[in-house]
Amino acid sequence: MYISPISLFPEPKHVKEMDHDHDHGHMHMSPPPANSTGMPPMHHMEMMMHMTFYWGKKAEILFSGWPGTRSGMYALALIVVFVMAIIVEWLSHCQLIKPGSTHVAAGVVQTLLHAIRMGLEYMVMLALMSFNGGMFLVAVAGHAVGFLVFGSRLFRGSETLRPSEKAFYLSPMSC
Repeated sequence: MYISPISLFPEPKHVKEMDHDHDHGHMHMSPPPANSTGMPPMHHMEMMMHMTFYWGKKAEILFSGWPGTRSGMYALALIVVFVMAIIVEWLSHCQLIKPGSTHVAAGVVQTLLHAIRMGLEYMVMLALMSFNGGMFLVAVAGHAVGFLVFGSRLFRGSETLRPSEKAFYLSPMSC
């Protein structure tokens, strides 16, 4: 036998005694008018969220209202994403743990670097989710420049490569 949860909790006496036929003016609320999709309009939404790549400085990247519509702030947002991508590559290829460090200290440092790197990578990914073409280009360019400087053989001699790097090099984080 099914017992409705509503029947388990009877209405309080004062609710039963209310006269529901009275017109109280302010208590009747009509729903907002529907638009062509049958959904109420969203007046609080000022910017449309793009689901395909678009070009332009009118974007919202990482934070609500940032960079807005000003060209200077858009340029700053591009620079921030570019630098974050470079830092991600630096953290992926850095050698901050000195040989001879204790395992505990090395493990803690490596874990902190990994957490910082992942946080920055997710920030770059969230910036890309704006679908702004400029953001996509600077993120890819930042990763490419970072890899060129910190990960490729261009600025390191073969004597500084580890034995595992002697072949084609495209490794994950190796701190």
